[in-house]
Amino acid sequence: MSVLLDRPRRARRGSIPSPTRLLTAVAALFAFDGAVFGSWAARIPDVTTQVGASHTALGLALLCVSIGALASMQLAGALCARLGAGLVASVSAVLICVAVTLPGLARTLPELGAALLAFGAATGAVNVAANSAGVRLEAAGDRPIMPGLHAAFSFGGLFGAAVGGVASGLGGVATHLLAVGAVGVLLTAAIAPVLVAGDAGRQVSVAPAAEPRHASTAPRRLLVVLGLIAGCTAYGEGAITDWGALHLRETLAATPAMAAAGYAAFSLAMACGRLLGSRLVRSFGATHVLVLGSALAAIGMLAAALAPSAEVALAGFALVGLGLANVFPLAIARAGALGGSKGVALASTVGYTGLLGGPPLIGLLVGGVGLPAALTTVSLLAAVAGALSLYATPQRALVHARVAGALDAGRERAVAGLAPAVVRYGPSMRRWADDLTLLGAADGSTAVPAPTRTLTPLTAVYLR
Repeated sequence: MSVLLDRPRRARRGSIPSPTRLLTAVAALFAFDGAVFGSWAARIPDVTTQVGASHTALGLALLCVSIGALASMQLAGALCARLGAGLVASVSAVLICVAVTLPGLARTLPELGAALLAFGAATGAVNVAANSAGVRLEAAGDRPIMPGLHAAFSFGGLFGAAVGGVASGLGGVATHLLAVGAVGVLLTAAIAPVLVAGDAGRQVSVAPAAEPRHASTAPRRLLVVLGLIAGCTAYGEGAITDWGALHLRETLAATPAMAAAGYAAFSLAMACGRLLGSRLVRSFGATHVLVLGSALAAIGMLAAALAPSAEVALAGFALVGLGLANVFPLAIARAGALGGSKGVALASTVGYTGLLGGPPLIGLLVGGVGLPAALTTVSLLAAVAGALSLYATPQRALVHARVAGALDAGRERAVAGLAPAVVRYGPSMRRWADDLTLLGAADGSTAVPAPTRTLTPLTAVYLR
């Protein structure tokens, strides 16, 4: 499999779409991905009732989303590097259109687990492919566009949650999710030709021209740290996505529409923050945006988890959305600038562990400490993300890349310098080693390997 993925591929024929048209198609993919997530988030309480699952059982079922996504992300990154992000994104979009319908058809907990496993695999592939396409566009245009693309994801989530809230009052989980999948197929049919054409003329090899210059020297440790930053903040997004509605409905006795509004407030605030993300980065720097955003998210989640009323919790969710708005896209964009599609896959795998693994963990904590206390872990991890952001700075990344490049160059020069000496003196050194071996045998030593030639008397005199 690795041989097939690493083998160069000829460029596709066909006209390359304009950057504006390609950016529109990628933004539409992000928006659709968000709409799917928002639709699923709004119907989690109804699906939970449909299968008769407890909080702990729901947490275990949600773990299947994590397993499916993590299993597909590394493969999706390798396929993006080999086949192109546009093709992988198009195929993955079709798969998620099918997978989103499965949870609504589940009637038992095992069926729900199997459905969420497929849903997670499709979601992971779409996320890696969409982020890889966005990173490539950002590198080609030399301007920050990742916050804007993730804003499209948030607006899509807002729309999906709003429609899901209305559908929740009408019932019919299966019908609603089937409609989401059908609309997704139509959207994919419209944007897939543009996404695939965006890969035209792209020569994929071991070191693609579209990949960043320092991709081969990007330290894996720094990519993992960037993934941890994304994961700590995505933990909060996953918590609000899967548990926010239940917190409002069960802890604060909110109506179904008000419960769905929790994720909507979070998505709206996050979308607005991401629309301003590029301007904030240019004005204050990426590190300040990462640290201050993490701190704001930590404060907002404490307010939402310990709120005395649903209105205060909604305000807290909005603060979390504003704080986390640009943390995840900036971390993934920085990983893509360092490691290309495989860097995006690695950081996304670590990052989406928080997004997809956080809800099951909260589900396990609910049984022991209760839902409000379990949600406060979001604040803790947001603070950790702020601290890690002080480490994974662009300057440190540049230093790592330069040091790695200098070491590689020094190693190549050393090998080139030693090669003539090895060729010239190697046989002579081998003969002297054989002579020493024979001399040791002549002195009565034991366990000496068999010599490769006979020791002459003159040589023995010189060696003694």
